[in-house]
Amino acid sequence: MTKTLFFDKINLKNRGCVMSTVNIKYKDKVYTYPKGKTLLEISKNFKDEYEYDIIIASVNNKLTELNQKLEKDCNIKFFDITHALGNKVYERGLTYLYIKAIFDVLKCDVLIEHSIDKGIYTRLAKDIDLSIEDVELVKRRMQELVNANIPFQKISVSRIDAIDYFEKNNQLDKVEGLKYVSNTFINLYRFDNMYDYFYGEMPIDSSYLKWFDLKKVTPNGIVLIIPNIYSDSKIKPYVHHEKMFEEFSEYHAWCDRVNVNNISDLNNMIASDDISDLIYMSEMDQNARLFDIAKTISDDPNIKVVLIAGPSSSGKTTTSRKLSLYLRSIGLNPFAISIDDYFLDRDKTPLKEDGNPDFEALSAINVDLFNEHLGRLLNYEEVSMPIYNFITGKSEPNSKRMKLREKDILIIEGLHALNNELTKTIDASKKYKMYLSPLTSINIDNHNRISTSDNRIIRRMVRDHKYRGYSAAYTLAKWKDVRSGEERFVFPYQDEADVVFNTSLVYEMGVLRLYAEPLLFSISDDDPYYGEAVRLLNILRNALPLTSDLVPLDSIIREFIGDSYFE
Repeated sequence: MTKTLFFDKINLKNRGCVMSTVNIKYKDKVYTYPKGKTLLEISKNFKDEYEYDIIIASVNNKLTELNQKLEKDCNIKFFDITHALGNKVYERGLTYLYIKAIFDVLKCDVLIEHSIDKGIYTRLAKDIDLSIEDVELVKRRMQELVNANIPFQKISVSRIDAIDYFEKNNQLDKVEGLKYVSNTFINLYRFDNMYDYFYGEMPIDSSYLKWFDLKKVTPNGIVLIIPNIYSDSKIKPYVHHEKMFEEFSEYHAWCDRVNVNNISDLNNMIASDDISDLIYMSEMDQNARLFDIAKTISDDPNIKVVLIAGPSSSGKTTTSRKLSLYLRSIGLNPFAISIDDYFLDRDKTPLKEDGNPDFEALSAINVDLFNEHLGRLLNYEEVSMPIYNFITGKSEPNSKRMKLREKDILIIEGLHALNNELTKTIDASKKYKMYLSPLTSINIDNHNRISTSDNRIIRRMVRDHKYRGYSAAYTLAKWKDVRSGEERFVFPYQDEADVVFNTSLVYEMGVLRLYAEPLLFSISDDDPYYGEAVRLLNILRNALPLTSDLVPLDSIIREFIGDSYFE
């Protein structure tokens, strides 16, 4: 981070202007503009259709910054921060602005670590105790940068020159990361007098970044709060989730101990044949933590029901099966109950606003019958268990009968497992609640994080293709609905958990790349999800490919790539 304007070599050439036009298709209508018009100029004609400023566009489904001139006929779309693509661009730009403000005020770098609540946890690169006044000064500097309308200027430079620049500025995370980039030229962004490398598009200037907040949560840690599309794209007061935060912190500490914090650290291990040790250390650490949970359960004779919930692709199936084995090894007899067998008949299923059945709602479950059966089982009575026929949409009689003994324990895994309404008649002392999520702790570099959501969608894409025959485009198209359901039914109950269990594995991006990359390449450039496919490809390409030969058969990753012991 220096004031040396290392890359200020921009040659502007005046070109003769030949008047011609281009045809722009936008929302099924065709508009004609003079050739050379920028997306920004065109977007002004449609700004009233959007709640917030248009921040980014797509041209023929490729995400494109607003200062791009249009020279040929094309299809265009515009996005503001209420759309996932626009929100990602906003987050990226705001992160860069925040890094700059931290440097201006505190004269140090900042590590962009992980999401928490509706923001991103960041940590200063040097060990200093932040004061509330420090945080306010950073916030004030951010606002000054917003008001100054400073451009984010994309500059193409040779990869070797970029490595040399970052090396001179002691940004070794960038140096190591760029060693594994094969392109001869890369794009850097200049913001004021700072250069940085980001994996994705930026707003064209700082004036778009009006909404943010900062919250100090540790002696040298700040949460950067950003607009969230699942909270009406508003800035919401920060809510601290202590168990989630502690699980992230403990895994970061473990990654520090094994010297793997960024993708380049993982790549170094793959390249030097140390990867087998890392895989087995990762698996042993995760298994040890799960066994500790099993021991906690077995040590409390009151616990009779283990409830497991988490967002999509958290590895709930493998975790619940593995936990059952650990409980058996300690002397308990676990039995699984499927919430799905307690669905109401389809003609009684609640409806969404669009008139379609809302199968994800708690009211789609016969909660009263579920509680009645749980209560009888915990009283050691025999119960005739229902079975739900998903073809007919009706609950059917079942010959299966269940009766618990003293050492028996119930394992219940599902979307609503942490919602107290699901088990409302069961005494809290009898329940143990687990929240699962792949809390991704490995990042691309100190300023480019890999989100838990991106990790999950890559996992889901691989699993959907292998086990359900779905295309990558289908998975991407459904992801918005999946995320919406999680925001309604999973995330609000995370603090109800007795324990948060991190199901991510530090090496998994290398393995997932081999499976996900071909699927993403199958999405053609005329597909509406092409831009999102490119974004995910750009994340995966940072990891060297890693075969699954060394992945244990009981690994959570096997739930997605196949050949799991639990299949």
